Amino acid sequence: MEFIMDSYARSLLTTAVPSTADLEAEFVDQIALFAALLCGCIVLGHLLENSRWLNQSITALLIGLGTGCVILLTSGGRSSRILEFKQEFFFIYLLPPIIFNAGFQVKKKQFFRNFMTITSFGVFGTLISFAVISYGAIRLFPKLDIGYLEIKDYLALGAIFSATDSVCTLQVLNQEETPLLYSLVFGEGVVNDATSVVLFNAITNFDLSDMNFYTAFDFAANFFKLFGLSTLLGVFVGLLCAFIIRTLYFGRHSTDREVALMILMAYLSYITAEVFGLSGILTVFFCGIVMSHYAWHNVTHKSQVTTKHSFATMSYIAEVFIFLYVGMDSLDVGKWRFVEDSPGKSIWASVILLVLIMIGRAAFILPISFLSNLIRRDDDEKINIKQQFTVWWAGLMRGAVSIALAYKKFTGSGQTIQPANALLITSTITIVLFSTIVFGLLTKPIIKRLLTRPSQTEPSSPTSSMTPLLGNGHDDDPESGNHGTLTTKPSLKMLFNSPTTTVHYYWRKFDDGVMRPVFGGRGFVSNATGTRDMDVIH
Repeated sequence: MEFIMDSYARSLLTTAVPSTADLEAEFVDQIALFAALLCGCIVLGHLLENSRWLNQSITALLIGLGTGCVILLTSGGRSSRILEFKQEFFFIYLLPPIIFNAGFQVKKKQFFRNFMTITSFGVFGTLISFAVISYGAIRLFPKLDIGYLEIKDYLALGAIFSATDSVCTLQVLNQEETPLLYSLVFGEGVVNDATSVVLFNAITNFDLSDMNFYTAFDFAANFFKLFGLSTLLGVFVGLLCAFIIRTLYFGRHSTDREVALMILMAYLSYITAEVFGLSGILTVFFCGIVMSHYAWHNVTHKSQVTTKHSFATMSYIAEVFIFLYVGMDSLDVGKWRFVEDSPGKSIWASVILLVLIMIGRAAFILPISFLSNLIRRDDDEKINIKQQFTVWWAGLMRGAVSIALAYKKFTGSGQTIQPANALLITSTITIVLFSTIVFGLLTKPIIKRLLTRPSQTEPSSPTSSMTPLLGNGHDDDPESGNHGTLTTKPSLKMLFNSPTTTVHYYWRKFDDGVMRPVFGGRGFVSNATGTRDMDVIH
């Protein structure tokens, strides 16, 4: 009798607890299905390349929504996801290749020519948007009776919804036809993400229970310290990589080693920043810029081509993965179950946040553009009203960064704990879906209409018609063109009259005389590498 009971108990345990082999098989099936969906997104994105309305981001999001509906129906309403979203996975594995490639592929000359405007949009603009959204939420959310929220929750909301997603707009803009506008939208998007994450981390790690002048000053000092240290760390790792590759010259034995070193050191910069509590986004972005300026010229021709396409491919796959998963995860029943009794509150919270996002964008785009135009002497380089509208529109969309930050703040162990938190999560999902799909669908026709004749509204690009890698062509060459050069001897008066050109002049002298002989770069690489005086790589 005892033997029969033991056998029965073992059979129950076997039935109730899946074996390790079953879990591994299920995981493999999930990965296979997700890989198939990624392939489908890429194929459909290619077929819809010339669509008037759709782009790659919206395509991946819609496929994710469709897949989520199918899984939801086949599972009896229990789940809509293939894999469980973890914000750690997003920040550690998916975000680094996207941000690094952004820095690696940026046209440095245009980026730094507009650096003050980009920094004003990305840093001060984000802070203004953060203040508008936080203050509006503090004043309006209590009227919705959504539950108790601390001051830190409202400030976290401001940081979460200050993070923009300008991917849809960048897919429409042409870097050659509209260099100024592309530089502003692209640069603000990256700096904005970094600022939002730094701001969010500062809020979550700071004691704001007793808010006074000294606390606010300490908070601001901590924010700018993180910002500065993150930038310096990225520059240091990029220079270290360039020095190692130039000194040891791995290419004489194996191009694989120098490619692997660039990839690993780029990732190391991000992880090191996270380990020391800095902004990995800002660190890896500037690491990408420095690597493209120095380290990329120190590797062989084959490695240059390989790194260019490797970084772009990893970034592309990660981007599609994020939008695909956000589409599926937005239908997660666990989050919507808490708000099914009061869907009106979730809708009103989403409407309020969306209006605050629009107001927050306008609150800094117009005044900063006005101030920027005051110091721009050339009328062709002034930011006209159409360009201001495009920059404003590009920042209305919210994406994976907002989703990840919201999960990090308002969920515990992947599950929503309180109804108020669940409402904020569902509101975030609603805003991301609405802004990406609705605003994203309207982006192509609106921008095409605004920029029908971009050659007359933008300064012509100093480069050839072919797109160089990171300004590694003539765009970055000090001997090419007249941009960034002074016709007279620089002086204090010239610094005030043309600060960007004067600073660029002195930077070139310092770069050519000190930096490039040590860390390599165009014209300062050993002939053994085969990359000396190399122009454009395609």
